[in-house]
Amino acid sequence: ITSLFCSLWKVYLVKSTMPLLAAARALVTKAPVVRAFSRSTFVSTVSRSSSSVVGSSVHVASSSPSASSCPSRSMSTMDTMETGTKTYMSLYPEGSTDGGIRLGNIVPDFPMDTTHGKFDSFHEWKKSKWAILFSHPADFTPVCTTEIGRLALKYDYLAERDCLVATLSVDAVKSHHEWLNDVVAHCENEVEIKFPIIGDQDRSISTAYGMIDPGNSDSQDLPLTIRAVFIINPENKLMLSLNYPACVGRNMDEIVRCVDALQLSYEKSIATPANWPNNHEDIPMPDGTRSTEFKGSVFLLPTVSEEEAKENYPGYHTCDVPSKINYLRLVKKDEVETKAAK
Repeated sequence: ITSLFCSLWKVYLVKSTMPLLAAARALVTKAPVVRAFSRSTFVSTVSRSSSSVVGSSVHVASSSPSASSCPSRSMSTMDTMETGTKTYMSLYPEGSTDGGIRLGNIVPDFPMDTTHGKFDSFHEWKKSKWAILFSHPADFTPVCTTEIGRLALKYDYLAERDCLVATLSVDAVKSHHEWLNDVVAHCENEVEIKFPIIGDQDRSISTAYGMIDPGNSDSQDLPLTIRAVFIINPENKLMLSLNYPACVGRNMDEIVRCVDALQLSYEKSIATPANWPNNHEDIPMPDGTRSTEFKGSVFLLPTVSEEEAKENYPGYHTCDVPSKINYLRLVKKDEVETKAAK
């Protein structure tokens, strides 16, 4: 079955010449010196609740019409707590030493030819907003058809959260337009595709973002992008990436959950536990009783000082553990919402 699947793709997409490696490298942001941050340094920082902050060096121009036309809530802004998000984000280098893209790095900028027109700069298109860059291997393929349809069903929810969406494959924009008729027809809700799909025929964007290995692509019969998801914050920093093989479709509910979690962390200096928001449904309390009031609760970031924790989240609960280290600091969902309303 796998062999037949690959053969069918080969019939569809003729192998094209890969762009010059130098051209692809030109897209990658030059990396600053990486700051060393060992485990011992992290423990020391948490214990001291360091308040040092590294500022963003990103500069972008005016926002695009596509971005401003989306319905949105209030613009996502970083929490002002000195020992919270600002300190936590400073632990991640803004660039890499080997040209790769890792969490916290400023993502490469690039011009876009899309189903919504041409844009000179990806960074300018998404200025000061969250964005999802979502790649698929090829048009007119089964899994990709369902993914674009399901992502379209989540678009309004994401737009309300000030999060833009752009998808990408190595096909031409003309092919995208033709294929979208099939996508809409196959999706049971006959949705409207409101986000742009980028044409990356020369594979320069795919190479710059590590979706294609330029060293191996020339020898491949069918150099296609992997199924990748990049969630990027308002400072153009990569906050989350997911890679899937061609044979496995992505879960859009999980991608939306990740956006919600990342924005909440960014705005409120918190971290979401495993399985959030279905977490901590029943926990022990200091008096020996058990509580169900902490379902959907979140943790304070490890860098948050005790002083700022008490000032911003006075009702937080510290879970008792054998180590007796006070690092499992839970905040109830309604307390986070109360802070959001201030």
